[in-house]
Amino acid sequence: MNKLNLFLATFLLAISHMALADEFERERNSMVRTQIQARGISDRATLNAMRTVPRHLYVPYAQRRNAYQDRPLPIGYGQTISQPYIVAYMTEIVRPKPDDIMLEIGTGSGYQAAVLAEIIDQVYTIEIVSPLGEQAKRKLEAQYGNVHVKIGDGYHGWAEHGPYDAIVVTAAAEYIPPPLVEQLKEGGRMIIPVGSPFQVQQLMLVEKKQDGGITTRSLMPVRFVPFERERE
Repeated sequence: MNKLNLFLATFLLAISHMALADEFERERNSMVRTQIQARGISDRATLNAMRTVPRHLYVPYAQRRNAYQDRPLPIGYGQTISQPYIVAYMTEIVRPKPDDIMLEIGTGSGYQAAVLAEIIDQVYTIEIVSPLGEQAKRKLEAQYGNVHVKIGDGYHGWAEHGPYDAIVVTAAAEYIPPPLVEQLKEGGRMIIPVGSPFQVQQLMLVEKKQDGGITTRSLMPVRFVPFERERE
């Protein structure tokens, strides 16, 4: 290939990548407008984060064309990336602030952690499925200096970095894990799906009062993958 042909091939490839990036940006903006804002999400920081994070980079390559659709998608190992609206809803409900420190249980693809990282100071996230956790760790730590990924059992939380302003749990537990409640700051919020595996669960908001008391509130029916534990 002569220099002219090499230049033309490189130029056309660059144009193709730019066109694809523009297409994904349009899809992302449409996702926020029609799937998220239209359903009542109004927190500006949450909306900006959802517009910013390239969701298509957090799904398997074969699923990229579906990345901005209104549904969860498989990411391998029996796990999923949540529906965009649910990610936005769970983010808004914990009231993220720039100086917050948050814990996420269930890193999965890393998408929810990336959304949080666009808004808050520090994100600590735990994934029990090692290949997923390692993949998310490489991706997140290459893009964000404020995300820290741990491979392990999320039931026990990550006590050394707590207490946390908020905790986001992205897998369905049969009950609220006491260690996570303990690691929540007074005045903090935790959102967690609670219920039996592979059935309809309830998305619960857990709030720790200034006196240490706990209140819970059921928000909506959901379907999440089960909260996995390390085998004894």
